[in-house]
Amino acid sequence: MSIDYEVEYNNRARVPEHPEIFARWQREGAAYRAAAHNPKLGISYGPSSRRTIDLFPAKDDDKAPLAMFIHGGWWRSLEPASFSQMAAGPNARGVSVAVVGYDLCPAVSIADIIEQMRAACLTLWRRRRQRILVYGHSAGGHLAACMAATDWKAFASDAPADLVPAAYAISGVFDLLPLTRISINEDLRLDDSEARRVSPLYWHVPAGRSLDAVVGALESSEFLRQSKTIAEAWQQGMALTRYEEVAGTNHFTVIDALANGSSPMTARVAALAYSVKSIAL
Repeated sequence: MSIDYEVEYNNRARVPEHPEIFARWQREGAAYRAAAHNPKLGISYGPSSRRTIDLFPAKDDDKAPLAMFIHGGWWRSLEPASFSQMAAGPNARGVSVAVVGYDLCPAVSIADIIEQMRAACLTLWRRRRQRILVYGHSAGGHLAACMAATDWKAFASDAPADLVPAAYAISGVFDLLPLTRISINEDLRLDDSEARRVSPLYWHVPAGRSLDAVVGALESSEFLRQSKTIAEAWQQGMALTRYEEVAGTNHFTVIDALANGSSPMTARVAALAYSVKSIAL
């Protein structure tokens, strides 16, 4: 039976209440920026207005591990301000969080966005001298995996090779070849060769890197497959991987747990961040 990729990857059609969810995210993001402990907003890491970092320090920031959150939106929509609350849960567990922005397709390519996320990580490294746990949602899950699969010495001699030893990817897409067959490719502008080149499923992953591939249990079969497949493939390459389906959640509601310091998702993200901090420089 052939797969209808347009249906499988159209999360907004699968979740008709998504406009209300997006509006709620905007409210929650604004509320957390107002309530957060000493946030440092709009740190620039590049020449465009979207290349910014909102840093939400933990109360004991000097001793805190560092995590970086990357938002989704098919690499072509949404903004970091709607995701400030994704720092709330980790902050409550003593983790400092950077919420990052990036330029959007079609003005830039997915390959360009990968490079922008590397630039954001290097900016944080030079500012704080800490390894980073990267976590992200949807397109941000893809980008988080890309950061974990990067040999950082190839990009910056002053950074450790394992600057991002671990990633927590929520509802990510790691094999971009199916996206060449659906309507969003008008903005992504992928051909098969480029789709494969920017798919972390096919990358060589340095041994010892860690990836959690997490997905909402109510998501489409393709989104479930994407996370299962990268967990299996990277494990064969000597990475440490974990696959999880979060019961009762769809593509959008799956990340709400990150705003709650006592949720199992937040607990796992915080544990990974502390494990990254424990690696000797």
